[in-house]
Amino acid sequence: MKKLKSLKAWLFAPLLILCPLLLSCGREKKAVINKDEFRDKVYACWLGKNIGGTLGMPFEGDTSIHSITFYTKAMSDEPEANDDLDLQILWLKAMQEHNAHVDAFILGKYWLRYVPVNWNEYGVGKANMHAGFMPPVSGEFSNSKWKTSNGAWIRSEIWACLFPGDPLMAARFAREDACVDHGMAEGTYAEIFTASIESAAFVEHDRDSLINFGLSMVPSECRISKAVRTALDAKARGLDWKEARNAVVRSTEDMGWFQAPRNVAFTMIGWLYGEGDFGKSICIAINCGDDTDCTGATLGSIFGIIGGTKAIPEEWRKPIGNRIVNVAINGFAAPATLDVLTDSTVSITRKTIKRFNLPVSIGQGITDVSGLRGHLRPDPKELRGLWDLSPWKVVRHNTDWVIQFDYLREPVIAKDTARNIQVSISNVSGRDETYSLRINGIPDSVNIAGLPGDTVCIPKEGKRVLDISFLARTIAPDTMRMHFVLARGTDSDTIPFTFLR
Repeated sequence: MKKLKSLKAWLFAPLLILCPLLLSCGREKKAVINKDEFRDKVYACWLGKNIGGTLGMPFEGDTSIHSITFYTKAMSDEPEANDDLDLQILWLKAMQEHNAHVDAFILGKYWLRYVPVNWNEYGVGKANMHAGFMPPVSGEFSNSKWKTSNGAWIRSEIWACLFPGDPLMAARFAREDACVDHGMAEGTYAEIFTASIESAAFVEHDRDSLINFGLSMVPSECRISKAVRTALDAKARGLDWKEARNAVVRSTEDMGWFQAPRNVAFTMIGWLYGEGDFGKSICIAINCGDDTDCTGATLGSIFGIIGGTKAIPEEWRKPIGNRIVNVAINGFAAPATLDVLTDSTVSITRKTIKRFNLPVSIGQGITDVSGLRGHLRPDPKELRGLWDLSPWKVVRHNTDWVIQFDYLREPVIAKDTARNIQVSISNVSGRDETYSLRINGIPDSVNIAGLPGDTVCIPKEGKRVLDISFLARTIAPDTMRMHFVLARGTDSDTIPFTFLR
């Protein structure tokens, strides 16, 4: 089947737990999105992002209730700089340079190369990668304060635009993105939630249906779900938006400020109480306080995807113009305008549609997406496979192989105590292969068992699992940095790994 071939390099990765779900969606006839309408929606997505971020920026971090109704500072055809948008520009670059296929390992490399800032979870994730902990370990380890924060869900629109009408694919890539600096915690569930809604919004426009669908894409017991349901309950009971906001604050009080559950729920409050009005909605979201540039920006992008530029009044568009101002990326030529970003996004979307056999096409005809709305019913068993992915397992995809390096638990080691890991190599080359395996940087005081001494033969579509044990007679210094290396002829792949005492 075409879809199976297009996903060949993923066949043995944990993310492919979603494959049966994707294949069950019945794609004999593709939905059609008119190319001009699609471009308009993508442009409006980025425009709404700029507007909401600019509106909320002056109040970022202020946890009090506000009363804004329009921009509070003079604008001159230029938005505020917005890291929410910056990182998505970087992920687009990664997709362009990797033939529309990236994973957390690749995105981690882009973090280190092109993101100069070290704010909160950004800094933790980067520091962990510099120390040899690759994603998702980079987002999980020693990150209890920030792995439930806002850094991931605010950058989800790129996956929705690249996988329109296929929220399961958008969710899968959102997880790869989020785990780099959030591991498998609430910050990652938050990006799965927003990416799912935004992707579905290309084919479903009803607010309540979209929110309920987003809730179905995350665990019902997670804090994202509970916070959003608190907002929904307040609305259903006839409370006003301030009372709904206060209910969400109470339900998330133990987590503190700047955390994803509270701010995702604030975004939904803006949507629930905004009565379909763009300006009123983003103002309510921002007036809830806390991470205000993020709540306004995300809701602005949702309005843009659903309604295109017609949904964004000129009074909101004119003050910020068409430019993009960067703050969190450097080292490459980023798109200078929303038009350039939009055209680049549409170009890669055409590649993802072809590569992954998405259920939509972008064409000349009249938009007809009615057949896709019935597919917004994910299988809970398949989704749990995505939710339960281990935060200690590093996955490295190559054209011909997939390596899974599993720490099994936190990356610590104790003297005279066996420390086990598991490494699996999957051969997806389509032919029998012979590999050599080695670990570089082994301290003299450490003995290793379970690593083959010479070469490993793996048949096509086969997998070899290695249980490797480390025994340290002494541990000095406190950090052991090593590299697992797989080689085939002149080709090789390396996964750095680290143990701490």
